[in-house]
Amino acid sequence: MIIGRIKEIRKDRGYSQKDIAKVLHTTQQQYSRYELGIQILPVEKLVILADFYNTSTDYLLGRTDEREPYPKSILLDKEKVLVQQ
Repeated sequence: MIIGRIKEIRKDRGYSQKDIAKVLHTTQQQYSRYELGIQILPVEKLVILADFYNTSTDYLLGRTDEREPYPKSILLDKEKVLVQQ
């Protein structure tokens, strides 16, 4: 699944596990468990990583080899408007 991909992209970008743990508001030990496949990475944290690396969740999940992110959905803008009302 995402085990190899999240480690690969982290190393490619020159980050340590501790750096990414800070981004995810977790510990280095917890992040290590995600990379090792001991624990499943929660969807919310997967989305944070995709935004941080400017890629898609599908790329991190290994569903595509295309690193470029998808265009943002118009639905995101509509949700923001609904929340603000």
